[in-house]
Amino acid sequence: MNKSILAGVLALALTGCASQQPDQPFTLTLAHVNDTHSHFDPSDARLRLDGTEVYTRLGGHPRLQQYAGELRRQAREADQPLLLLHGGDAWQGSGYFRLNQGAMNADVLSRLQFDAMALGNHEFDLDNERLAAFIAGVDFPVLAANLDAGRDPHLAELDNLRPYVLYAFDGHDKERIERVKDAGRDPVVAVIGLVLEDMPEIAATVGELVFEREVEAAQRTVRALREQGVKHIVAVTHLGLERDQRLAREVNGIDVIVGGHSHSLLGDFSNLGLGEGEPYARLFTNQDGRGRTCVVQAGQHAQAMGRVQVTFTPDGRVSRCEGGNTLLADRVFYRDIRRGEQHRFDDATQQRLAEAVAAAPNIALVEEDPALRAHIDEQYRPALLQAYGQVIGHVPGLLRHRRLPVDGQGSDVAPLVAASQLYWVNTPAVQAVTGRRADFALLGAGGVRTDLAPGEIKEGDVTLDMLPFANALSLVSLTGRQVAGLLLETINASLPEGAHTGKFPYVAGLRYQFDETGRDRGFLRRIEYFNQGQWQRLDPDASYQVVINGYHASGNDGWNTLFEAQQVLTDRIDLAWVNGKLAAFPVARLSRTQGGGVQVHYINQPLDCQADGVRCNTDAQAFVDYVREQRPVLTALPESGVVLNRL
Repeated sequence: MNKSILAGVLALALTGCASQQPDQPFTLTLAHVNDTHSHFDPSDARLRLDGTEVYTRLGGHPRLQQYAGELRRQAREADQPLLLLHGGDAWQGSGYFRLNQGAMNADVLSRLQFDAMALGNHEFDLDNERLAAFIAGVDFPVLAANLDAGRDPHLAELDNLRPYVLYAFDGHDKERIERVKDAGRDPVVAVIGLVLEDMPEIAATVGELVFEREVEAAQRTVRALREQGVKHIVAVTHLGLERDQRLAREVNGIDVIVGGHSHSLLGDFSNLGLGEGEPYARLFTNQDGRGRTCVVQAGQHAQAMGRVQVTFTPDGRVSRCEGGNTLLADRVFYRDIRRGEQHRFDDATQQRLAEAVAAAPNIALVEEDPALRAHIDEQYRPALLQAYGQVIGHVPGLLRHRRLPVDGQGSDVAPLVAASQLYWVNTPAVQAVTGRRADFALLGAGGVRTDLAPGEIKEGDVTLDMLPFANALSLVSLTGRQVAGLLLETINASLPEGAHTGKFPYVAGLRYQFDETGRDRGFLRRIEYFNQGQWQRLDPDASYQVVINGYHASGNDGWNTLFEAQQVLTDRIDLAWVNGKLAAFPVARLSRTQGGGVQVHYINQPLDCQADGVRCNTDAQAFVDYVREQRPVLTALPESGVVLNRL
């Protein structure tokens, strides 16, 4: 679509007179998912049912397909309007994505027949050419009202990338229309999309795309739609729960926000041993004090589907907004996460557990859609199984990954990943290339994508699932003051309710204590590094060699201190393989593109991870080598190095 996505479509929308939609009550059902992250197969899960701890599998796209089909059947029989929406981040998260680079996502998501999808931050993880291929390959509109793609050669002309889409309803029957007046007397629902305004700080590949302010772009789009005569407006967003709630308070005229990004499973799931999230379908009063906006989100990894029913008054205001998230469970339960036949509960217990599920309001036993299951198994799964490779170790007990420590419980996995990177960079083979020894490692929690389940660990479990981003490791000099500033910056930004916690810092060879002193802020009480067999205070003025993956080393995802430290000059080295031989790529400095993205200026040959013979996933290889050589029986480290004291 030419220039700003907004400009062309809004200009078309405002030509001619505004349509007069009928004054009549209207009820709309929205089914929704978000942050599915290529979890086409179901995920292992531990639940508590009827007082029993059980292991089963949740979700997966064939199960989403089956459940969505049931919701459509119910809506059709009741002659009620229904939309199926995706809150973004369909990409990344599993080996399927690594092997198929978005093509499988386009194939499978189209089979689910979504009505619209928001652009998530991970949709920008490859390059704009492959993002354009994905958007052109799906049979539903991808929405981002605050994105100006006019200068991008791949995204500028895409008809399927839009600020919003209009649907006219005649009972259950719906028709996608270009103008409100084409609907006649049928009710019209507009679905607008919003992408993160700070995407250039999160994604390294945005090119010349321009991301506008979320609130301003949303209000401008809503105003144009109201002038056209639209009474019912849904925003499908990928901003995170906190920003969705801000949007609801500050923008007048959005009726429902279907969100993503913060992976928030809204609702009380304490009956299943999963804790209590924020309320589902919470209503917020708009800035004008008159309108109300309902906010929903549906967790992560295709494990649940949300369903919200919204009732409007004749003049288009929200009068009721009710619903909930439903976990989609397999019908078989086990006493051990390895789910061997010997771990399966007997038939009587299986029946008792099934009855407990039937009595619960937030979980359902759902079969997989057989056609989609067969399609995945025939077209994609054989290559996935082949790609996982050799066994490198074993996990005796579940190792969980928690992005943000809660009640003293942080990630089991992230400290191991950080330890592996510190170990690997300091091996003789790598030191022969760098000529340096690292003092400690820093790791953003979002770089780790999975737990580690009991059983075998294969290479692909690491390279395709747990650390799928193929990041080159970087070695860079930072002062103690810069390290402390980085920790404060990323910790404080991770504390607010609903915040994106992928930037939270885990460590190896370093330890710190952070004490919260006020709402979402605090100070570092202690910061030490391990030197010559003992812990020593970090010297603010001393220089340290720090190993970080290249994504965060460039200041992405809010690690701004690192960008600022390298704007003029840096001694940073990026590590990758070229034709099977480890090579160092010295960096001169960092800068920002016109669109706000980070540009890495190399001293000699630039590091191009897409070039033939170049392999950049030294972050994942470090973990593979660490497990194989140091920790073949992998358990959690005695200490994570992180103490987070909340008020």
